[in-house]
Amino acid sequence: MQTQENTGASALERRIDMAIAKAEIDKEVQQRLHRISKSVKMAGFRPGKVPLNLVAQQYGPQAHSEALGAAVEKAFSEQVRSQNLRVAGYPRIEPKAATSEEQMEFTAVFEVYPEIKLGDVSGSTVERATLTVGDAEVDKTIEVLRKQRTAYVPAGRPAEQGDRLTVDFKGSQNGEPFPGGTASDFAVMLGSGMMVPDFEKGLTGITEGETKTFDVTFPADYHAADLAGQTVQFEVTAKKIEMPKLPELDADFARSLGIKDGDLARMREEVKGNLEREVKKRLQARVKNQVMDALLAVNDIEVPKALVDAEAQQMAENARKDMQARGMDAKNMPIEASWFTDQAVRRVKLGLILAELVREKDLNAKPEQVRAIVDDYAQTFEDPKEVVRWYYSQPQRLAEAEALAMENNVVDWMLANAKAEDKPVSFDELMGNAA
Repeated sequence: MQTQENTGASALERRIDMAIAKAEIDKEVQQRLHRISKSVKMAGFRPGKVPLNLVAQQYGPQAHSEALGAAVEKAFSEQVRSQNLRVAGYPRIEPKAATSEEQMEFTAVFEVYPEIKLGDVSGSTVERATLTVGDAEVDKTIEVLRKQRTAYVPAGRPAEQGDRLTVDFKGSQNGEPFPGGTASDFAVMLGSGMMVPDFEKGLTGITEGETKTFDVTFPADYHAADLAGQTVQFEVTAKKIEMPKLPELDADFARSLGIKDGDLARMREEVKGNLEREVKKRLQARVKNQVMDALLAVNDIEVPKALVDAEAQQMAENARKDMQARGMDAKNMPIEASWFTDQAVRRVKLGLILAELVREKDLNAKPEQVRAIVDDYAQTFEDPKEVVRWYYSQPQRLAEAEALAMENNVVDWMLANAKAEDKPVSFDELMGNAA
């Protein structure tokens, strides 16, 4: 047996040539057939009394396949251990054409994990976004919370931007209806962009009970190819026009946010506390992305295709589950693993780099760090102690907290060893509200 590096596209590919004695296979086949014969049921024979030749006729191919597979697996495992190879994924077993009467020959083709020599991060720069939560940020957040609780009341006037309309409409192209162009009791939010611009423009100024007919030109990149760039006509009847009404900033509003006594000052304290936790989480996520990008830049490694394929498959499966959780029919929507290849490569690279960094620099999560993460998360619930107990009774959830603590250690190490620069960030930008 020998191991050789493949000179093909991947420097991580290896090959092992293996020879297995046919006599050993035949011996194992007989042993398997004897075990099968003790319990096999066959018409005309009592259990355990079926002649071995009949058992061999029915189960011989199965026993031979199993014996051969076990022998190849054993030979491969022994060779991997003897050469101290770290196999990534599963080997591809290729039978050799040239075999003798005494033995069968195979080649195992597989990938190994790359050897990682950590790069120097001292020349890397990491921007550390900063933001202090003050009254202005609290005011903006309260305003968002008010908008989330918007009520709609009869407008009593022509439709304006921000209004909610309930309409019936009929669309036609050259006098003929087209698929998807008709609806009843359809809700439209003017200014939301949910409809093509010409449709919303045609509804602006309409009054309740009025019927209007107007032209609509679909964008050239419209998802329905037969309508893209085409001009059609819509006949629309406005059945209801409602305008938004924000809730008053009073005790009732405070109670809607969980402040039982309706105290507005206490409400602001609660909002600020929750906002500070959210801002902290987003700032940490930003700097973490910076750190990961910097680590990738100084550690350009090749990764096993087997690991990338497995990661991409898992990401595709997660996407299907997410769609199903949202009530969508994922079965009829093809989701290809290849769509996630670039993300999978990044994840696998980071996983290998982080594992080596944590091992070399002793950055494993400490129990007190994990507990601090769990406690912080629990503060967002009514009964934090119960949440903490739940976390520590769920190994999978606790493992997520441990992974987060380890990543935080990596970030702290990077900030201490690279060039860290503070960079103020606006509240709207951080929260994704920037225009």
